[in-house]
Parts: sequence; C-alpha cells; structure tokens
Amino acid sequence: MGIFHKLDYLYWRYFKTPLQYARHIGVTIGEDTLIGYRHWSSEPYLITVGSHCQLTNCHIFTHGGGQIVRSKIPDFDAFGRVTIGDWVYIGSNALIMPGVTIGDHVLVAAGSVVTKSVPSGMIVAGNPAKIIGTTEDYIRRNVKYNVATKGFAPRKKREYLSLIHISEPTRP
Repeated sequence: MGIFHKLDYLYWRYFKTPLQYARHIGVTIGEDTLIGYRHWSSEPYLITVGSHCQLTNCHIFTHGGGQIVRSKIPDFDAFGRVTIGDWVYIGSNALIMPGVTIGDHVLVAAGSVVTKSVPSGMIVAGNPAKIIGTTEDYIRRNVKYNVATKGFAPRKKREYLSLIHISEPTRP
C-alpha cells in the first residue's frame, strides 16, 4: 500500500465520524442513525442499516468459517448479506452473523449472538439470541422510567440527572 493510500485510509478511519467512515467503505445507512464504532466486516457493501437506528460497539459479519472447508474445497467462500431495518437498537458486544435480517423496531440486547433473522417488533437476547419479548412490552414496562432528557445539551442533562432520583428499570 502506497503512502497516499495509507494517508487516505487514516483520514477516513480516524478523522471522520464513524458514520462517515461506514458510508465511505460501502455500508448503506439510512437517515438519523448513530454508529458507535469503526470496525466492519471485510465486505461492508453487503451491510444495509435502516434509519433511526443505534448501533453500539457491536460486530456485523458477512462471512466466516471458510478456512475449515478449504482443505476439501480450496476456493470456498460463503457470504451473507446483513439487513437491519428502521428504529433498531443493537447493544454493545452483540454479534450479527451472515445472512441475518433484523426487522423494524427491534432491540438486540448487549452480548447477544444473532444467528437467525428477527421479525419486526421483537426483543432478542442470549447466545444464540432468542425472542424474549416485544418492543411494546418493553415500552409498557419502562415508560415509568422516562426522564425525557433526549435532546438536552450534555451540561444541562448532567445537571438535571444529578438532581433527580433515578430508579433502576426492570429487565426486559
């Protein structure tokens, strides 16, 4: 890799936002989506993320396992597109495997390993991830903990949260 390519890579990887970097390398991303990391599969162009999503420090895979087959089929490569719908939250350290489609309004719990597609409106957790409820259930159980600080400036949010008593929400 020449010096220009190295500088270009460093520029996009470290001087642009994670969202800008993801789009630059080929991830298709909708509007108003928050990407919290810069690590992508080697085929980022096989990943589509909808609008109004939040992806924390998760990992999305588009291939895997080829090395164990190559002793019998030397040119073996298997890939799967990953599609994530709108209004999806994927928790930290979740793993999304090749070929998975995640519907709209889905919550993927932190640390989950998603090996199968997830229908819209569900909460999944575990290894392998299983449906543990609906997003409607989650809203019903947790609306009482809403402190309505979305959109606050960081300083105002800190001041406000320091003054109020915050109870722990129940698990989904």
